[in-house]
Amino acid sequence: MIVGSTGPVLIMTTVMYDMTKDLGIPFLSFYAWVSVWTFIYTTITAFFDLTRYVRYATRFTDDIFALLIVSIFILNAIGSPFGPGGILRYLEPANKFHTEQEAEFLEAGNPEDYSWLETALMSVILGLGTTATIFFFRGFKTSNYFCNQSSRDLVHDFAVTSAVLLWSLIQNIGFDSIEVPGLKVPSSFEPTFQCCDSSCTTFWPDQCEEQAAAVGTRKWFADMGDLGGKGWAPIAAAGPAILAFVLLYLDNGITWHLIYNPNNNLQHGESYNWDLFLNGLCNLINGMMGLPWLVATTVPCIVHLNNLADKDKDGNIIKVQETRLTYLFSHMLVGLSLTFLNALKLIPLPVLLGVFLFMGLSSMPGIQFWTRFLMFFQQPSKFEEKPYTKYMKTSRIHLYTFFQIIFFCGVFVVQNIKAVAIVFPFMTLLCIPGRLFFLSKFFAGWELLLLDGEGEDIAEWVKLKEDHVQNEAMARGATQHMLADVSDESTDNDKVENVDLDA
Repeated sequence: MIVGSTGPVLIMTTVMYDMTKDLGIPFLSFYAWVSVWTFIYTTITAFFDLTRYVRYATRFTDDIFALLIVSIFILNAIGSPFGPGGILRYLEPANKFHTEQEAEFLEAGNPEDYSWLETALMSVILGLGTTATIFFFRGFKTSNYFCNQSSRDLVHDFAVTSAVLLWSLIQNIGFDSIEVPGLKVPSSFEPTFQCCDSSCTTFWPDQCEEQAAAVGTRKWFADMGDLGGKGWAPIAAAGPAILAFVLLYLDNGITWHLIYNPNNNLQHGESYNWDLFLNGLCNLINGMMGLPWLVATTVPCIVHLNNLADKDKDGNIIKVQETRLTYLFSHMLVGLSLTFLNALKLIPLPVLLGVFLFMGLSSMPGIQFWTRFLMFFQQPSKFEEKPYTKYMKTSRIHLYTFFQIIFFCGVFVVQNIKAVAIVFPFMTLLCIPGRLFFLSKFFAGWELLLLDGEGEDIAEWVKLKEDHVQNEAMARGATQHMLADVSDESTDNDKVENVDLDA
């Protein structure tokens, strides 16, 4: 999916949920009002072309945000210390899935049939096996196997799909006796909030365990008039909506900025304002229905771009097959998946976590911040040849990376501290003035250009630098030649004088 919910959006939604619980306001109603205000902000921003300011976000901010999203993918896939999910979390005996399964087997009268250790081991194998298989299949594109390049490209392009099918079949056929967590897919297409009574203010079965069945489900659209007696709530929603707007603005804008990087050689024009308006409109509808907000998700967008790109042997993009059809068909397939809900239940959750882990790991080499971080542990003579490694001192490169690590840690820590997580969009926004005004006090303009500039500007600087070096070399050569001529002339004069003296 090209458009989806990201970790920052999830964090923002969680913070709003906790806030409404403290204020005694129904979450879905307040969430809908926040969506209304967010749409107003995005419309105003698009109408007055305020998306142009996202261009002030240089590679410094882009890389911090991209690595933040990638880290969320990887940590949530492996097992984040800030959350309960992840492949390695199944190695904990007290994991929620193990507790639920043990309770079910105990109720059935055969608790000895469930082994949490078997489930944990199988989950780890499924997750890491899926990731390794995807990388293995994608490696066929540059291998010598199969009869032609088209066959190798086919294996590469369907690596994710093939790996998911392969490991789902392995679990469901070869190890079907081992319980592993699956997708929580409802049996029918309807709201999943099931009500204890006709007022639908309590959730079945958690809040009415004595009932055998739910009375019904909530309505498709949130009741925006149900504010728990807090008439000021629609106006108060304008405050959190500012933070939500900043998040959408940055999440979308930085993703666009990364995708439209000149190094990607895209030919079609930009449409920042139109995209932001449509995103606000879609999130207005989602908010009123109680669905998650959607943004331009950085990692899937980068993966999608790389899948449509023709690259040289060094991994540089030569051309991108720009088409809207891949977006259209991928989302049509997402919609069609609703007709195969029972089939989706057969996909083990660790398999999908393996896909998320692949998406995060495969995106990391394209983030310059990450490659410079690895340079701390590399031999300088073995650095990959880049303009900044060629013309800058190693200590200066490390100093720049160190500052970037500080900014990244600030955003990462704030987003994971529940008490202040709601302000983390502003922490990300502060990276822009931090790069423009703070770093310029420590680095010369040409250093910032090599580390943080656009490809064309860097190439122009390198050309001027090489021309300057070449001119200096020619000037030194000419000077040495003139000095040599003068020396030869002096020697000849000495010889003449010596002859005269001898005479």
